[in-house]
Amino acid sequence: MSHKKHNNEENQEMEIHEQPVDAPEIDDVAVEDEEEGGELETLKNALAESQNQLENQKKEYLFLMAEFDNFRKRNVRERADLLKNAAESVLKGLLPIVDDFERGLEAISASSDAESVKEGMQLIYNKFVKYLEQNGVKEIPTENAQFDTEYHEAIALVPVDDEEKKGKIIDTVAKGYTLNDKVLRHAKVAVGQ
Repeated sequence: MSHKKHNNEENQEMEIHEQPVDAPEIDDVAVEDEEEGGELETLKNALAESQNQLENQKKEYLFLMAEFDNFRKRNVRERADLLKNAAESVLKGLLPIVDDFERGLEAISASSDAESVKEGMQLIYNKFVKYLEQNGVKEIPTENAQFDTEYHEAIALVPVDDEEKKGKIIDTVAKGYTLNDKVLRHAKVAVGQ
């Protein structure tokens, strides 16, 4: 019986292996290949289009980067030129004042009248101060002003009897100036204590 049982098992195995498998028919395979081929072709086209778009975007990006780099270099060059030539207009404006000083010096040597020399020097001074004001340079006020560390530099403390003069500027040793509201030089002052 064991032999029969064994044969039965072999037969069952053979039956399992010998049963027909549902294989697709040839027409079904051809249709599936066509569908896969169509999808494959569509995917290839989509991939090629994406690659073209990527290449175009890369070219545009490189173009923009080159354009920005050129802009940056041009900007640096223009700034350097501006700094190099910025003093030109200021110095050109000072030349007439230098001319006035030269004429004043000639007048001093030819004239013995001190009053006219003094008047000439005052005119030149006024012209120079006006030129500075036109270019944004202004004097920092110090007369009877409260001491302010933003604009003043205390070089001496002077004892005062009047309480109102404490913390106020008593004397100005060197005038201070601002350029467009930025301090060029602090006023050197003596402050009441």
